[in-house]
Amino acid sequence: MLRDFFIALSENQTLNATAKRYGLKMGAQHVVAGTTVEETIESIKKLNAMGISATVDNLGEFVFEREEALAAKEQILAVIDAINEHQVDAHISLKPSQLGLDIDYDFAYENLREIVERASKTDMFINIDMESNKHLQPSFDILDELSKDYDNVGTVIQAYFFRAEEDIEKYKNFRLRIVKGAYKEPAEVAYQLKEDIDANYIQLIEYHLLHGKFTSIATHDHNVINHVKQFVKENNISTDKFEFQMLYGFRTDMQKELASEGYNFCVYVPFGQDWYGYFMRRLAERPQNLNLVVKQVFTKDTNKMLGLAAAAFAVGRLSKRKKR
Repeated sequence: MLRDFFIALSENQTLNATAKRYGLKMGAQHVVAGTTVEETIESIKKLNAMGISATVDNLGEFVFEREEALAAKEQILAVIDAINEHQVDAHISLKPSQLGLDIDYDFAYENLREIVERASKTDMFINIDMESNKHLQPSFDILDELSKDYDNVGTVIQAYFFRAEEDIEKYKNFRLRIVKGAYKEPAEVAYQLKEDIDANYIQLIEYHLLHGKFTSIATHDHNVINHVKQFVKENNISTDKFEFQMLYGFRTDMQKELASEGYNFCVYVPFGQDWYGYFMRRLAERPQNLNLVVKQVFTKDTNKMLGLAAAAFAVGRLSKRKKR
């Protein structure tokens, strides 16, 4: 129920717009690296100083206008240029929907191609983030097309999908980030029970560590991390073949600890004013994340907004019942 609650909030466009007006005053600065490219570069420099790399996400939700998609593309190109200019250890993560996938497939593809082309000039990696089920196959199609001409592109495998095992075998020669999944998907296409998702997550990680090109293990779960440590030791897998990933602002002590132990470590660094949907999905993905940031993030303003959000959610549910 808690997971469904946060997913419903993440998809509420009215609340998303309200969050933009509040900006980072609500405490989101603890989980968002900045609102500008300049602020984000400074955050990356601090991570690099601790031996931690970054993957940068230009936050954005509900893009249905070409002008918005083009603006997002220009912002991502600006980040690529800034990373090169400042020589920081970072690459890009992006969402096809932000670049126009909900508008027109060919339009989105051309936007992504321009970004991948710019990044390829300095051998910078571009990760295509995966979104909800309706975006899944079109995103893989874009990856297939781009990979015909570029080798600096990879994607994400979401463990809750039934098709994940087939996808990870198909894309084993790509650099992949493996996650559990952060959207509410129907039982026809995805596992619903945490135990099933967790088991598939471990299976996918092990497969790609043994057979894949490079594995990004995105988790805050120390049990999964300890399992991976033991697995790579038992199978003589070099640390050059994988990295751990966590979200900016979450479990920072563990991030530093893993980096100091000699493991490759990468932080997912979101930036921009459009932080609301991103943050709600992180809470939906693993409600324990709420405990990790509650003291830092939940100010009086935040609680006020979540109170309004809860009311909006309840009204929405009641409205749906009345229509039935």
